[in-house]
Amino acid sequence: MSRTALSVAEDAFRLLVCEPGPLVVDGRPISGLPDRLLPLDQLRSLLIAGAGTEVSDAAWRHLAVRAREDGPVWVVGAVGVALPGLTRMAVRLSVGATAAAEDIDSEVLAGFLTALRSADLKAPRVWLRLCWAAWRAGKRCRTVDELLELPADLPVGSRSPRRPYGHPDLVLSRAVHAGVLTVDQADLIGATRLGDVLVEQIAAVSGESGSVVRMRRRRAELKLVAALQRGDLALPMLRSGARRG
Repeated sequence: MSRTALSVAEDAFRLLVCEPGPLVVDGRPISGLPDRLLPLDQLRSLLIAGAGTEVSDAAWRHLAVRAREDGPVWVVGAVGVALPGLTRMAVRLSVGATAAAEDIDSEVLAGFLTALRSADLKAPRVWLRLCWAAWRAGKRCRTVDELLELPADLPVGSRSPRRPYGHPDLVLSRAVHAGVLTVDQADLIGATRLGDVLVEQIAAVSGESGSVVRMRRRRAELKLVAALQRGDLALPMLRSGARRG
């Protein structure tokens, strides 16, 4: 079995947390964590077990700052703490696209690393925003792969496409471009309606209830439907730079 970027990262993380000198964080300044030095694999287990949003935010702010300021060891450490979530994400994105699985793993990791270096750490829900960056990167990789691997029986004749002209992912992309949806709204619709992500999974990561996440999705979908009915997402209008709220 070939080794992917995520499996290599897991091996590197295991070396960092093995005895006799595992990489640790000091849990004492972070309210909600044990009042002691905490090896990163133990921190990972605590976060997976369901730490609250405030604890998760504090822990991820700490990890991101260490990764930005203290070099590659802490980058590997932060990636290792994130790996269970990143791996689940890559597996979902790879369903039906096994040929692209290695590339998806690499792009999910690259998207996470980019966000780890650049995300706003003052805003809430740090982990969720890091996750979305990784998801978007992996999803873009899958979209490119699907465009490259056209089916052999693809018709070559010319015909008018049905509205709204294209794959649902492209419609969402146009909605973002037109200012109808934010990137987060489009990702929420895409992940839960077109992908394999459950609303409950997003709620667990964000610290919100499932009903709140569904309400956010419903509002975004109503905006999208209204824009489609008005014709706001027609290609000539997008090219002319029209934007409607």
